[in-house]
Amino acid sequence: MSKVEEFEELRPLLFSIAYRILGSVGEAEDAVQETWLRFDGSATRPTSTKAFLSATVTRISIDVLRSARVRREEYVGPWLPEPLLSDPYQDPARSVELADSVSMAALLLLERLSPLERAVFVLREVFGFGFDEVAAAVGRSEAACRQLLVRARRHMEAGRPRFEVVRKEREELASRFFEALREGDVAGLQVLLAADVSMVGDGGGKAPQLARAVSGAGNVARLLAAVFPLMARIDVTFAPHEVNGQPGAIFRDRDGKVLHTLALEVLDGQIQTIRSVINPDKLAHLGPVADAWAIHHEVRQARRPTE
Repeated sequence: MSKVEEFEELRPLLFSIAYRILGSVGEAEDAVQETWLRFDGSATRPTSTKAFLSATVTRISIDVLRSARVRREEYVGPWLPEPLLSDPYQDPARSVELADSVSMAALLLLERLSPLERAVFVLREVFGFGFDEVAAAVGRSEAACRQLLVRARRHMEAGRPRFEVVRKEREELASRFFEALREGDVAGLQVLLAADVSMVGDGGGKAPQLARAVSGAGNVARLLAAVFPLMARIDVTFAPHEVNGQPGAIFRDRDGKVLHTLALEVLDGQIQTIRSVINPDKLAHLGPVADAWAIHHEVRQARRPTE
């Protein structure tokens, strides 16, 4: 195989590693491209191309994450990962780990880890790399990596839900949610929401967003039922779509441009968290992006009673 063929075969894996470390589609794609440049510029062929490329993309991602954390400390409002509609890497032997690790909830838990802990956890727990490969990738001894993994597991387990969700039940619940959303049915929405449900929006100061998270089934149901019928009145539409491996939807303006994404976290038969990404910088990889401020203005106009 040529260098290009070897790299392209491994590209899905490299992107999936970088995305889980960075929580950003754009930064992950840049890390993969930089990995190619280093591989292409190398005069020698590695014994294991997979090990070499995985280690390279991991080191690049760690460096990017360290600088990104400074920016995230100055981020306006809540920070959410960039929505991922489909994971390019599939491995039937690790399907559970892969699906769980790409969810918004898991990525937010990963944010609690140090860059090294995050990289070690992703390589070992998600992708099943041996400790020798992990150590080579992060530039630490195997013993140090084992300690990093212990700490990472402790943080991750502390924040994980204590019950599993059957995929079919989750999808049926999401279907009922979006049906009630279309109808502006407050009661229909409220019965699907956990009592302490939270709705979080990420606009990054570049789009209209909630001033703070909205909590409580009644408050969230009333907000949703009030806003989305008004959006429909100005031809905003939505289509259910898996977002980060969870039930969700993509909202578009009348011209088909992406307005925002919505992801539902379903736990114990109810919707526990609703996460919306409307920051245009985080939606550009999904296609042309709508003018969220213009939509916001139209919604306010639509709320006014007609004479």
